[in-house]
Amino acid sequence: MANDEATPRPAPREVRIDKRQVRVLAHPLRMRLVGALRVNGPATATTLAELLGTNTGATSYHLRQLAEVGLVTEDADRGSGRQRWWQATHDVTSWEPSDFDDDPDARAAIEWIQGDQVRLLVEHAERWFATQHEWSPAWRDAFGMGDIFLTIPPERLEALKTEVWQVLERYHREAEPAEPADPQARPVQVFLAAYPLLDGPR
Repeated sequence: MANDEATPRPAPREVRIDKRQVRVLAHPLRMRLVGALRVNGPATATTLAELLGTNTGATSYHLRQLAEVGLVTEDADRGSGRQRWWQATHDVTSWEPSDFDDDPDARAAIEWIQGDQVRLLVEHAERWFATQHEWSPAWRDAFGMGDIFLTIPPERLEALKTEVWQVLERYHREAEPAEPADPQARPVQVFLAAYPLLDGPR
């Protein structure tokens, strides 16, 4: 008898990056390579080069650098002859900024990564603004962002982030597999951010 309920995804594989990993990861192409492998699954250097608009030599070099610190690995089941397939070793990268307080180079690297996340958010938002008229009213209402002002101690803010992240992980686990049954389903990226209100409320 068929099971009408969606099969939950396994818990995401997570890595809390160390100082060596963060120094290697803090590079525009390496960040995009890891992201592409996580979103699209295993790929060759040639496929990744075409996807990211670069050349195979560059992707091969940077994939090897990422492999040296355990952020990507070869997919031995897919490789044949000289054709090397690569896959991400983790689904989620985590860290605390204070992890790198005693290492100036690693601290600079994580600050660059955080800045790159903001640049990515801005880029995604601008692309959405330019194309939102092509989407249905339901999607235009579902997408977007909002904010709220709180006066809260750091422990409570940490608890809030943890609770919201658990909700996001639950939705991720319960999502349909790569070929969703719902024809309206689309890939969505959700950002979670919390920053101090430095200049007071506007």
